This record gives sequence, C-alpha cells and structure tokens, in this order.
Amino acid sequence: MIDEVLLIREGAVGRIRLNRPKALHALNEAMCAAINDQLLAWRDDPAVVMIMIDHAEGRGFCAGGDIRMIAESAGGDGVAARSFFRTEYQMNHLLFTYPKPVVAFVDGIVMGGGVGISQPARYRIATENTRFAMPESGIGLFPDVGGGWYLSRLAGEVGKFLALTGARLNGADCMALGLATHYVDAAKVEDAKVALIAEPDRTEAVLADFTSQAPDAPTLAQSTEINRLFSAQTLEGIRDGLAADGSEFAREQSAILATKSPLTCKVSLRLLAQGASKTDFADEMAQEYAVASRIITYPDIIEGVRAVIIDKDNAPRWQPENAEGISDKMIDTIFAPLPADEQWKPL
Repeated sequence: MIDEVLLIREGAVGRIRLNRPKALHALNEAMCAAINDQLLAWRDDPAVVMIMIDHAEGRGFCAGGDIRMIAESAGGDGVAARSFFRTEYQMNHLLFTYPKPVVAFVDGIVMGGGVGISQPARYRIATENTRFAMPESGIGLFPDVGGGWYLSRLAGEVGKFLALTGARLNGADCMALGLATHYVDAAKVEDAKVALIAEPDRTEAVLADFTSQAPDAPTLAQSTEINRLFSAQTLEGIRDGLAADGSEFAREQSAILATKSPLTCKVSLRLLAQGASKTDFADEMAQEYAVASRIITYPDIIEGVRAVIIDKDNAPRWQPENAEGISDKMIDTIFAPLPADEQWKPL
C-alpha cells in the first residue's frame, strides 16, 4: 500500500480512497498500479462483494492526472508519460469491466483522470459539490481515460461542447446528462457510505434511501443553443458558426474556444466521432493510448502546462496556431495504429 491511495477492506466492501489532498487527489502511476493490483485481488476474493471509490480528506474528488510529469516526460523521451497512460488506461478498463458493483462518490472536483476512475462505476454519486470537467484541450491534451466513449454518448452535441470548451458541470448537470446515477446531499454522504458498508448486498436500496431530488440543471437549460452552435463536424465550422452568431452565449464560447489548442481540439472531434461507433471499451482505450503516445511528441502539451500550470500566464502559444494549419493527414497520423509491440492491452 502507498500513502497516496488507501486500499482497505471494511466488511465485504473494498475501499479505494484517493489520498493526495494537496494535489486534489490527482492520480500518478504508482497510485494506478496499486489500485490495479488490489482490484485484481478483490475480483477473485468471494468475501468482497462491492467496491467503493472516494477521496479521504480535503476538497475535491480527483483533479486529474500527473500533468507536470507528463509535460516533463514529453520534453524528453516520453517513456514515463507513456507508461503512466498505459497503467492508467488499464485501471480505467478494469473498472469498466469489473464483475462486482462499483460505487463512486464524486463529491467535489472530478476532472480528467477523475472522470476515468469514476465513470466506469455502476453507481456514480453526485452532490452539490460536484464539479465535472474534461479541460484537456486547454493544456494541449485531449479528453482521454475513456472520454471518447463517454462524451460521444451524451445527448445532442453536449459531448463536443464539453470536449472543446472544457466547460464545468455541476452535480445537477451530471444527473440530467446521465453522468451520475444518484444525487445525494453532501451532508448525507458519510452516512450513505456507512449504510453501504453495513449492507453492501442492498446497494440500490440503500442509495435510494439517501437520494435527493437534484435541482435544475443549468447546462441542460442551454442544450438548444449547444446543439445548434456545436452541430458542425469540423473545428473550423464550429468556430465560424460561433463567430457568426449574435448571442451572448455564442460570444462567450467563441472566446473560450480561441484559448484552446487547435490541434487537440481537432483530435478531440475525431476521437468522439470514432468513439460513438465503438462497441468494445478495450478498443477505445487502445485508440486513446495510440493518440496519447503521439500527442506528447507535439509541443502543445509542454506549452499548455507552462501557460496554465507553471507560469500561469494563460497565454499559450499553440503550434500550429490555428485550425487551418492542421491537415487531415496530420490527424490521420496521430490516430494510426501503433506497431504491434507498442500497442496498449488490458490487464
């Protein structure tokens, strides 16, 4: 066991408690590897009937992955970054295919890697503290950890909207969009956990006892505008449509989109277009691993992390600087299969 993730058994419940409060419980490779080992052990243990995922202390559920390490590795040989992606994606797939019920309490910030560790869960509990986002296009990455699968399956054009703009959803939004299965008041979350541990074979009934009516979802109220403004299939089409529209919402989204990496926005659109037709989550993760392995060879990840995380000037200089500088052939190359000996495989 490592201190950054607490892996314990309480009764018949295996608990995964993220424990990096200063980093908002962001995942690193050691955490993912430890989780994988424990999940495999619990999978074959008849005494464990349910898995619970939450965070141990501090605010936030999981703010993502080890972005600084990825950028530093991308500036070198990329080996450490690829190793992290491989291990993390194996965790995502293991949770997605896990034969026992998984309950994830996303009571706080859930971004990037936090989405990857919680969306595979059968039961996903949102609260008024939930803040869900996949903001990778703002740092030269793309919505991975299964983002191509999850976002492409949202109603209308909301998935494209989230992938391109990094917009944040609250707990009510997550319920309305199906990203969460239950809405529980934050003040009742700890009691709900205690009740689940006491009766893990009554998971659905216990959660029903603690579920509250979610408030109105603000993003859902904007769905008509989102569907209209993000219906184009290309980044250029979406950008130009936003610029031509006179609404305040369109002007806001146009300004936000202008700050994102054009390269990874185009990658995100391709990922969602392909992900919508995939029928095997392992195929999705293999594709995302190929894309991740190549995207770190481009300069945008280093520049994005510099601008947003390190210098915090929020003035990234993207390469290429606009959508017109990115050809379909460049995107094809990023999505091409890896050599057989480099391909991602599930555990």
